[in-house]
Amino acid sequence: QVQLVESGGGEVQPGGALILSCTVSASNSDDYAVAWFRQAPGKEREGISCISPKKGPTFYLESLRDRLILSRISGTNNVELIMSSLTPEDTAAYYCAASIPRRSGDACDFRSALDYNIWGQGTQVTVSL
Repeated sequence: QVQLVESGGGEVQPGGALILSCTVSASNSDDYAVAWFRQAPGKEREGISCISPKKGPTFYLESLRDRLILSRISGTNNVELIMSSLTPEDTAAYYCAASIPRRSGDACDFRSALDYNIWGQGTQVTVSL
């Protein structure tokens, strides 16, 4: 059974940066679309980015586009999300999620959590002075 393990969360000061990592426990990890979602206290879960299978496109929530970089780390099963210029509004539990698209060649879509059937346990990011 494929599992996802997130790491890299923690506390950071405003203006700082973090790298979140999602390890996909599958030999064919490149076949999976991987997305990141976050949920702040009292707020709904929101998708913020995803990377398509193989060498497919990557997408970002428009409001965060300038502060995120999502990539697959070559030679590993890891997908990394670099977040920069963090603000207290970025404080949330961050989750990675994965799935194999129904149709080969389909791009990922981070707008719907229902598109993903494998979820990690989450990692907390806290931005404060």
